[in-house]
Amino acid sequence: MFNTPPSSTIQSQNKVLADLSDLELVQALSERLAIAHQDWHRLKGDRKAQAGQQIASALVFLLKDRQPEALVHLNQAVGWLDRSLKAPSCPDNKRIKQPK
Repeated sequence: MFNTPPSSTIQSQNKVLADLSDLELVQALSERLAIAHQDWHRLKGDRKAQAGQQIASALVFLLKDRQPEALVHLNQAVGWLDRSLKAPSCPDNKRIKQPK
């Protein structure tokens, strides 16, 4: 019914994860949750995606002992979750409007 991996697969995945530092794990999560340029329009208003990206970034900064930057990203995540933030305008619009 459910596609659960065999216990040997889970054990080997756990071993790989155990070999990574906390920072490496959080950096991998941050990369996974980052909104790619090509996905920006689709996800610009997705509060869960935006907050997740900010929280993962905050964890990276926290583990790098950069608390002020971590706090900025945490505040951004809170803003997405409490709806006090909204999607900014498209970054490509600024490039298009700049005089050459």
